[in-house]
This record gives sequence, C-alpha cells and structure tokens, in this order.
Amino acid sequence: MSVASGTDRPLRGVRVVDLVRGHLAPITRYLADLGARVDRIEAEAPAPDDLSDLAANSGKRRVVAALDDPEVRALIAQADVVVADAGQTLNLTDLRKANPSLVTMGVSDFGVGNSFSDWQATDLVLHALSGGLSRSGIRGRAPLPPPGRLALECAVAQAAYALGVSLYRALRTGEGDHIDFAALEGAVQALDPGFGISGSATMGKPLHLLSRDRPPKGFQYPILPCADGHVRICLLSKRQWRAMFRWMGEPPQFAAPEFDSLAARYKSPDLLKAIAAFFADRTRAELEAEGQGYGVPISMVLTLEEGLNSEHVKARGALRRQTLPDGRVVSLPNGVVAIDGERMTADESLETQPDFEVSPPSPAAEPGRHAFEGLRVLDLGVIVVGAEQGRLLADQGADVVKVESRAYPDGNRQSYLTYGLSVSFAAGHRNKRSLGLNLRDPAGRRLFLDLASRADVILSNFKPGTLEGLGLDYQTVSQVNPRVVMVDSSAFGASGPWSGRMGYGPLVRAATGLTLAWRYPDDPEGFSDSTTIYPDHVAARVGALATVALLIRRLRTGRGGTASIAQSEIMLAHFAEEIAQSSVGEDYGAQTDWPCGVYQTQGDDDWCVVTVRNTADWMATCRLIGFEAGKELDTSAKRLAAREQIDAAMRAWFGARSADQAAVALQAVSVPAARMLRVADLQAFPWFQERRFYRVESHPYLGEPVVAERRHARTEALAEAPLRCAPLAGEHSETIVREWLSESDDVIAGHIATGVLEPVEPGVLAAATAAIAEQAQKGVA
Repeated sequence: MSVASGTDRPLRGVRVVDLVRGHLAPITRYLADLGARVDRIEAEAPAPDDLSDLAANSGKRRVVAALDDPEVRALIAQADVVVADAGQTLNLTDLRKANPSLVTMGVSDFGVGNSFSDWQATDLVLHALSGGLSRSGIRGRAPLPPPGRLALECAVAQAAYALGVSLYRALRTGEGDHIDFAALEGAVQALDPGFGISGSATMGKPLHLLSRDRPPKGFQYPILPCADGHVRICLLSKRQWRAMFRWMGEPPQFAAPEFDSLAARYKSPDLLKAIAAFFADRTRAELEAEGQGYGVPISMVLTLEEGLNSEHVKARGALRRQTLPDGRVVSLPNGVVAIDGERMTADESLETQPDFEVSPPSPAAEPGRHAFEGLRVLDLGVIVVGAEQGRLLADQGADVVKVESRAYPDGNRQSYLTYGLSVSFAAGHRNKRSLGLNLRDPAGRRLFLDLASRADVILSNFKPGTLEGLGLDYQTVSQVNPRVVMVDSSAFGASGPWSGRMGYGPLVRAATGLTLAWRYPDDPEGFSDSTTIYPDHVAARVGALATVALLIRRLRTGRGGTASIAQSEIMLAHFAEEIAQSSVGEDYGAQTDWPCGVYQTQGDDDWCVVTVRNTADWMATCRLIGFEAGKELDTSAKRLAAREQIDAAMRAWFGARSADQAAVALQAVSVPAARMLRVADLQAFPWFQERRFYRVESHPYLGEPVVAERRHARTEALAEAPLRCAPLAGEHSETIVREWLSESDDVIAGHIATGVLEPVEPGVLAAATAAIAEQAQKGVA
C-alpha cells in the first residue's frame, strides 16, 4: 500500500480548530490524517522532544497564540469544526450563533451537567467504570489492567466518528450541531461494550451473565508454549477443528463427532494437553506456517518489537520516520486508513488547501433528525466489526441491508436459539433489514450488482480477495455505480505477507505485542486478554468514520471511492507513544508515578482503582489516608522507589471501606479513582442513569430484554437511534428487491424458486414463533 501523495483526501477543504488539552487531544488526529486542516491553538509550544505530544498531534498545524489573537479569531470564524475542552473560556454557543453551520464539541471525562462532571478520569478509571477491567485478568487474582491507554484511545475514535456524523449532516443541510462528549461514553462503546454485539469471547452468553470472577487461566483462545516461545490458536468452527485434527495426524481419541462442537472441545480434559504436546518441540515460525497451511487459525505470540520489525509491517509501510530537533529519528504509526489504495498519514502541509464546497450534483438536504436519512447501504459485514460498522449507520437513519446466505451464515447467528437470534445479535444488528442472497450463483451476483447500482455504501470485512473472487470488487461495482463508497476491514490489511490470515482479534493481539504485554509480571503464563473483544469495536468506528469521510468527499466531487482498514494497524496506532519511545531507546511502558493500580476493598471481590498523576495528587492522597511519610516522597522517583511501603498503607486504607466510599473520597480531593464495575452494575450506576445512556429494547422473538446504548453521542441536532428490531435471516428479502429494484412478484418468485433469493426459512420462522409463544405461556403461568 502506497503512502498518499496525489490522492484526493476525503476531508480536504474541511477546517478544524483544536483547543483540547490533555488525554483527549488525539481526537482531531483522525480528521487530520483524512485531509482536514487542523489548527491546534496552544498558549505555548510543547517541548520539541515531547513524544506523547508528537504521538497525539501529528499532522496538525500548530498555532502558538492566545485565544484573543487576531489570527486565532480568524481561524475560528472560518472553521467548520471547533473542538475544545468543556471547561475552557471560549463560548461555543456564541460561535454557533455567529456561524449556524458550525459543528462544536465540548470534551470532558464525564460530560457536563451531571453529578460526576467534576470527577477526574484516567485510562485506568475508564477501564474500571466501563466494565472492561472486571473481565481482565485471571480467576482468583486481582484484576489486571491492560498496557497502554486502550480505553482513552477507543474513546478518541468514538469522538472522531461523532464529529464526522455531525459534520456530514452540517455540510448537507447547513445546520450545525453541538456534541457534549464524555470520555467514559466513548470508552464504554468502543473498547469492549458490556451490552452490545459480542464475539466468541463470551461463549454465547450475555456479558451480564458471566461469572463475577475473572476468566479461568488458559480457557479461551489457548496460548501454548513451544520450542522458542508461544503460539495462539482459535478453533471456533467445525471446519477449523477438523483442520487441527488432520494436522495432528487424526488421533483416534479425538475422532468422535462430538468434538465438532466448540462446547465439547472446551469440556475435554485431554484435548488441550494433546495439542500442547504436539506443539512442544516446534518453533513458533514452524507452527505458524504449518498451521496456516492446514487452515488452522494460529499466530506466533510476538513482542511489540518483533511485530514492528516483521516483514508484514515493513511491506505495508505501517511505520514512518520523523527527525526530532535534537537529531534523533523517531518511528511513529503511519495512519490507519487507506483511501483509494493510498495510506492516509500525517501531512502538516494541508494548510494550503481550499475551503470545502459542496458540488452542485449534491444539493443541500432538508435538516433531518438523523444524519444518514436517505442513504442506502449494502452490509456484507460479519461477526463484530461487520455488525458494528453497519449498525452505526443504521442508528442514524440509513437503510442498512444485511446481505447474508444460508450456506455461509454470519458467525453471530450461532446461538442457543435454533433460529439464529440472541441478545448480542439483536443489539448489534438493530435498525437493519436482512436480504438472503446466494452470491455464488451467477444470477445472485447479477442481482447484487443491480442493488449495488442503487446503493450509496457497501461494507465488508472478509478476508482480502473474497469480493474479487466473487466478481464484486470496486472496479466492477463502480462501473455500474461511480458514486458508490466501498469500505473494507480486515485483520492485517489487504496487502502484505499476513494479508491472507484468519481475521480474529485474539490473533491480531498476539501478532502485535499486546497479548504478551498483558500478563501478570510474576507469571509468564498469566495471559489476561482471553475475554476481550478489542480491537473489533474500535475498528468498526474507524471504518464508519472512513465511510463518512468518503461520503463527505462525494458531496464535493460527486464520486465514490474506497477505504481499507487493517485492525492490526489500529492497535499499533494506539501504542504510538510506546513505539516512539522504543525507537529512540527509551523505556516504553514504564510506570511514571505511584500509587497507580487496583486495590481490594470491602465486599465480595470488590476493587477500586486509583491513579496518582503528580505530586499534587500524591499530597492530596496522603492527607486523605493519613500517610505521614508522604511528605518525604515528593518526587515520582522517590514514590516509585517506596512502592512497597506506599502499597501497604493504601491496602490498609482501601480494605477498611467500600469501593464506592473510597472512590468518592479520592475524587473529592481531585484524585482519579473509581469502583470497578461489572457489566451487571452498569445500568444502575448513577452516571449512566443521569446521562440516560442505556435503554431497554424488546424483540418479538426474544424472551429477554436487549440492553443497548441510546445514541453514539449526546448531540443537540441528532435524534436517538430508532427502535427497529434486528432481523431474522432473509426476513426482508422480497421487500428489499421490490423496493430497491421495483421487481414484480413473478420475478421475485422466480428468484426464490431457483435459490438465488432466500427468504426466511419456514422452519426458522416456525421455531421463532413457537419459542416466543412458549415464553409467553410460561409468563402467564
């Protein structure tokens, strides 16, 4: 994949003013990469060797000046988007009165106007309050926070997507918007949602039904030792297990048909031991090559450095080099989206671009309460990334048609219910319709192209080359519809040595260094990422943002285009600072202050997190807990050296009170802290109630409620997501062909008779109807 040079960046001409300080500053970095001119206003310039600032603000144009400076006032007056800290002095309401098409965003940790607005957040606090921390670690041990700043980075992506949505609507209609963005809302949606679409990490159970404890050691996505380290396997489907069985030489003790069942394989006391013995004397590289040859999803477990130095990362140009003022050369992630085949990366020269102008073929629309009203989307996506990309567009009014087939059902159709629904599926596919279509049949391909000629967007997340193999690549589709936007997401991207690998999140985490870094320091086998679904949800946000960016470009040019996202590179971007530190020989990931961690409190396996960021936080903590020795530990270095002494005092203080009491007391003195919430706690936690974040939805074929977020962000101009139930497979096949193509009943009947068009199977509809009737009867009884 080449680096962008002559590509028409989708946000070219869009002007953004960035007034954000602190850990949410990277929000506008996504817009800068996609071509917007981002003017970052700063009272004073950062240190030239500040790697954290470099990672957060690459591609932005720095303006060192006060808010009342004439240049700054002019930039704000010309802006399409202004992003600022919620507590700063600039009046965003007045700005929108002066410029009604302006999109503004006030960012904060907990939003404005609620009882938590003065609370302080860090990445660890967001992990605790999002429910993710409660599933991180190993059963019987303390929760283990992941490395890096994953919660903040995911929140940043959610905020960037929210800006894209409101900007698209403003450019279409001339009506601006204001977004009250809270980091916690972004993190709970884009990191690893407790309520929403989930993958095999939950074993088909809603997350609120999982154990209160952490997952058992080595239970899921097994990580097994080999001659020179570890490998990870993901044996999810029958086909994958059969490949593993053949690779092992078809051992008779595992030949029984019941091993085709994922549940049976997990229950076997001998299978994992046999696989471990089979791997023991082979190297990581040998196992990876052999396993992939058999069709077994497998990856070496690499360090960050090994991943960065891999041939794949080099071949894709996933890193770029930048020379610091002191002469050191630093490596940084090189953007996460390819537009029209070229990588979008930081380019500070974009200040010369013209103002954005909507082309005459795309006239302004009447302001609607949903940004994507009138758009038609063909959604070929599967599992989590695929579900979320389309669902985000559907929640803002697009007619999203999930294209699926009986021969190759979406893995999330697997359920304890025989008719392919679950609470997870219902949350991940709300507001969509389902079209059953056999794309392997030439007539099915022709029908898809007819639909594509009327579509605005086509989404997919197959293994690279799949659409090309079906004859449905962009070159083909754009011949019938030059305005179409096609967006694909894959594990490792559409090019490079790893592009053909199975695209599961656990394998991506293993190959990029995250899995190896996420383990207990005293336990080399203490891998702790087994139930996370990261980076699927955040990859979907990046894909949706790329979709919106291309739709924005279409307003200007009248033509479509492509976007491609590699999930592995999103993960690398989330570790930009660590990558930069490593490239110049600094100790990346090192603890910078103490106390910072998870402490047990009163209650049943209850915990509270705290983050001391500086000496002011430390002295406030000492006064609160009565730690007299704190005065002597007046630097970060001294506190780190006295870690054991500090921990003893902290454990005693936390152990004498509840997690809520501890968190409230620390936050009262402006020290970031929070109780660790489990998923079952989220709905009742006061902050989520005050923000009206969750809502309970019903489904005619589910006997339990579906809990999901109301909206992607709190905005003034946009409505909450509609309440349309997720479909049965093929539920709207006839309706969609009739509406989109104006086909007659006879033609539709012919498509059904030949198996090209697949309506709901009679047995599926009967099972769904019977199940809900049985549940209703039990309720009456």
